[in-house]
Amino acid sequence: METLTLNSTSATTTRCSRVAPQSTLGPKKVVAHSVLNRSKKQGSVFTGCSNGAVRGRNQRLIVRAESADASTEADPLSIDDLDLEAVDVESVESIAATVEQLRLENEVLKKKLESSGRPIHNDFTNFEYPPITSDGRGIYKYDDMLHNHEGHLSYRWSQYCELRNAIEQNEGGIEKFSRGYEEYGFTKTADGIMYREWAPAAHEAYLIGDFNDWNMTSHKMDKNEFGTFELFLPNNADGTPAIPHGTRVKIHMKGEGDNWFDRIPAWIKMAVQAPGEIPFNGIYYDPPLEEQHVWQNSRPDTPKSLRIYEAHVGMSSPEEKVSTYKEFTENVLPRIASMGYNAVQLMAVQEHAFYGSFGYHVTNFFAVSSRSGTPDELKELIDTAHGLGLVVLMDIVHSHASGNIDDGVNMFDGSDSYLFHSGERGYHWMWDSKLFNYSSWETIRFLLSNVRWWVEEYKFDGFRFDGITSMMYTHHGLQMAFTGNYEEYFGMATDTDCMAYLMLVNDMLHTLYPGTITVAEDVSGMPTLCLPVEEGGVGFDYRLQMAIADKWEEVVSEWGADEDWDMGNLVFTMENRRAHEKCIGYAESHDQALVGSKTIAFWLMDADMYTHMSTVFDTTERVHRGMALHKLIRLFTLTLGGEGYLTFMGNEFGHPEWIDFPREDRYDSRTGELIPGNGGSYALARRRFDLAEMDHLRYKYLDQFEKAMNLMEAEYETVASGWQYVSRKDNGDNIIVYEKGDCVFVFNFHPTNSYSDYRIGCMKPGKYKVVLNSDREEFGGWGNVSEDSEFHTEEGHYDNRPHSFQVYTPSRTCVVYAHVPDAAQEA
Repeated sequence: METLTLNSTSATTTRCSRVAPQSTLGPKKVVAHSVLNRSKKQGSVFTGCSNGAVRGRNQRLIVRAESADASTEADPLSIDDLDLEAVDVESVESIAATVEQLRLENEVLKKKLESSGRPIHNDFTNFEYPPITSDGRGIYKYDDMLHNHEGHLSYRWSQYCELRNAIEQNEGGIEKFSRGYEEYGFTKTADGIMYREWAPAAHEAYLIGDFNDWNMTSHKMDKNEFGTFELFLPNNADGTPAIPHGTRVKIHMKGEGDNWFDRIPAWIKMAVQAPGEIPFNGIYYDPPLEEQHVWQNSRPDTPKSLRIYEAHVGMSSPEEKVSTYKEFTENVLPRIASMGYNAVQLMAVQEHAFYGSFGYHVTNFFAVSSRSGTPDELKELIDTAHGLGLVVLMDIVHSHASGNIDDGVNMFDGSDSYLFHSGERGYHWMWDSKLFNYSSWETIRFLLSNVRWWVEEYKFDGFRFDGITSMMYTHHGLQMAFTGNYEEYFGMATDTDCMAYLMLVNDMLHTLYPGTITVAEDVSGMPTLCLPVEEGGVGFDYRLQMAIADKWEEVVSEWGADEDWDMGNLVFTMENRRAHEKCIGYAESHDQALVGSKTIAFWLMDADMYTHMSTVFDTTERVHRGMALHKLIRLFTLTLGGEGYLTFMGNEFGHPEWIDFPREDRYDSRTGELIPGNGGSYALARRRFDLAEMDHLRYKYLDQFEKAMNLMEAEYETVASGWQYVSRKDNGDNIIVYEKGDCVFVFNFHPTNSYSDYRIGCMKPGKYKVVLNSDREEFGGWGNVSEDSEFHTEEGHYDNRPHSFQVYTPSRTCVVYAHVPDAAQEA
């Protein structure tokens, strides 16, 4: 029997613990099992760790930790609690040491449980999903214009209520319904493996794989009246599972017209592309206990405001290769945390056959991208991030799916309506992908369970939902210029089935996992998108403020001379968002870094980035300008562009060039046109973090400013303060002044004019100090701003503010002044 070697980077170094991986965080009871002559692989039968066993004569004692009720005290642990039958007396001292180690681990776990606001694991044993008690009319208090569309919004609310109530009546509630992964796909019991698959268009189905030497008829599945096939595979006579871990599996089905075809199971947890093969193979993933990750760190509390580091694990290495979860954990996570970010957003997590799709053409929705490692290595990454205080968001794709048939879910049962709309409505012509049918019961089960799976199994803290615009409208936003007219949002082109799903998934996540973060990628500006579901909103926590990145590209590429920039236009773009709906602002994300576009640094400095970034020699005016504006643009966006902030990895230090995934020459399937590749090169599918770490390169200045900017925000929490007032937008001086929280921000965009004794208005009287200054020499500036000075306010209105003080503002700089509380008031 052939066994595929999984793409694991360090299976032998995975940590081993005696805490059961599936247990809830709480005290443990010790149970001993005497196991006679079992192979190492048999350790997976127990919830213990085989390399922690105590060995006797031809025997091994598996010490298992079982979860006790977290609200009760653990039973005292002693040698008397163990069943010592057939155990060598010489092992007693070792057993006692093991018990003592478990006791110490219990104490650590109890302390974690007591100190953590967000537990590692969740227990829904006695959970009752709250009923709908509102009328969904709370949205009208935020926006009077919604009254003109009450008919549409009332129908949308009724769709959501009907879907929720139907799930309650027919499936036992959302909490149960959204655990489809416990019913479908491969589920393991003490007696064997159950495999279920919904494939209504298939007439016959057989499970095939390495386990039965690909026998097409030996393992026939039974089909019920609902279109679900199932097969139970009892354990082998020696107790081993019928399907060995790491072996290939597929489902062999008969469709219409006696057409036979093979598919990867739709709920597969891992898929791997074998060397020399094009299609992926489904992998039965059930590693021995010593290779399973054991969660160590509680989840961080939800940040008051997000500072997100958008990252792609595969391209996170300076080397020309696909990087791994292990390498990201060891090399990139510490950098993210030290830079002052409080969240990391992982792209391309779901398995995708085409690497160049950036992870957006998903083929296997429940499987992790195997190019970068195993599921347990991804778990270690997330656990480590939690230990560093980082919340972890997943870029999830529920807007469409890869059109691949052999290794995707398209035409899984032979029909083009499996999970998707049939015909033209089920095809996205620009993305060449399949579109989900959100009115389908099983599609809703599949997608809700998919979101739940990533939270339960991998402990993700939230999701960025990709392509929301395509989901919400039947025209998918294609060739559509949204003007803000509400008829564009609440008409026949809006997919109310999709809206009901989005409301349901947000309701589920926020009800089952309080503190979970959901972010919508929407270019249309859909009203109510980020209002609570119980008020009739769609329920997202944030929307991406995508217009800001477009504006900055327009500014640096089209606006011409810096002194002609329109300060009011810049402020308007930053503030142009719906009241009461939170936004994530960003100057650039991965979109601006892709081939065909240019990053802000590249727009500003262009080819000089190749030749004039050394600190050893004088540089050009273009580089001086570019570095100065790069800092201003990012601080301006962070503090004025929304209730959160995002950057794509590498852009914080002005990463040169663009992103281009390895591509071979190919022909367009629709036009037959030759599309040239890049020779399969990884040269532009990597991140040159080494550039920011070289002391003789100017990238270090931008990197250090980004860190100082994030740490300033972490300390003063200006974005989360809720207080904002823009007091000056001066096109003559090219000056912008605004207050956020207890800080006053002064931006001088003028290329040459510096201003002495420049008066700025403020709300609070008293003393101010400099807490961030882009002109510091360590940030590549000229050191013209004194940070030792104190600034005292004067009475009298200035720029509609009750107080003011005077500052020196050099050209192309930004300075942040923080109010210093009065000592008597502090006391």
